[in-house]
Amino acid sequence: MNTEKKERFAQTHEKEVYELLKQLARIPAPTGKEEKRAAFCLDWLHKYATEAAYQDGAGNVICPIDVTANGPLVVFAAHLDVVFPDEEELPFREENGRIYAPGVGDDTANVCTLLLAARYAAEIYREKKEEQGLLFVFGVGEEGLGNLKGARQICRDFGSRITAYYALDLTMETYTAKAVGSLRYCITVTAKGGHSFSDFGNTSANAVLAKLICALYEQEVPDGGHTTYNVGVISGGTSVNTIAQKAEMLYEIRSDCREDLKKMEESFHACLKNLEDGRPEDCKLAAAQIGERPCEAEVDVQRRGELFAIVEKAVVDAGALKPKPVPCSTDCNIPLSLGIPAVCVGTCRGAGAHTREEYVERDSLKTGLCIALNLVDGYL
Repeated sequence: MNTEKKERFAQTHEKEVYELLKQLARIPAPTGKEEKRAAFCLDWLHKYATEAAYQDGAGNVICPIDVTANGPLVVFAAHLDVVFPDEEELPFREENGRIYAPGVGDDTANVCTLLLAARYAAEIYREKKEEQGLLFVFGVGEEGLGNLKGARQICRDFGSRITAYYALDLTMETYTAKAVGSLRYCITVTAKGGHSFSDFGNTSANAVLAKLICALYEQEVPDGGHTTYNVGVISGGTSVNTIAQKAEMLYEIRSDCREDLKKMEESFHACLKNLEDGRPEDCKLAAAQIGERPCEAEVDVQRRGELFAIVEKAVVDAGALKPKPVPCSTDCNIPLSLGIPAVCVGTCRGAGAHTREEYVERDSLKTGLCIALNLVDGYL
């Protein structure tokens, strides 16, 4: 531990978290189009941490600190993307001690604290070398249909070497104690359609899709864990006086229990088959899986408990309340599905995630920086 150096670094750089957030929160980063934020982070790391920082094939920005060819690694990650599709500068404002911007807490503030943690690690490692390297990852594809693209790439490239995986995401009040898996589908119905008056009686794609939705909402949920389902988007038809030729919906299943997720997958396909068997001849049905987040596999209980204890201590030692364990869907799903010990915790306080009124409390940024430094310092 480097208590004196850590405290001095936090005091010297606490304002820099705010300055970084003011810049980064304005940079658009819709899932799949994170390149502007990635370029900002890569340039910043080259200036303040190490010239060894690079971008991988998935688009992740990676900052390796004392990483050897085949040695063990500890990963610290935060995701660059936000849920909003904006490709122009994002709105940013401050009111009453709150910083507002789309995605400011999920996950921009955590990216900022992780940038500074990488800088701190680079400075300490210049003085002290360890066998275990650190990998700071500013990842892509965490939100929506990004399908955890960045985390998948990291685990493909380094999986067997990763001894611990920390994701910084959302707020400091909770940490991820169990991975919530999900399956996502796009279901499309096509039919003959026609004019609402002269062709009345022709099959409507909207009506067929409605039958499927009703069947899905009559499913019984397994009781092995916490399991949910949702039809999130419905679209179809041409006009009020047109029998719909095409209708489409997006459907999601979630569960923190691998077996229950499988049961819901089977139930979904049974509903599809029933609809297919009874559909009109002029109607076609197609379903495509568009996303998958795995539930966790068996992970060493003792090692995972150690990570939970490290996170709790890091937050409390930074002056915040002890975080509560919760099930959640994060980048940690990928390492946990591979049996790699992983945990997710936030480094800010705020609310409104996934809304345009999302905010973080400015006075939480210093605490958040201390949380990030506490986590990293344990491996220096």
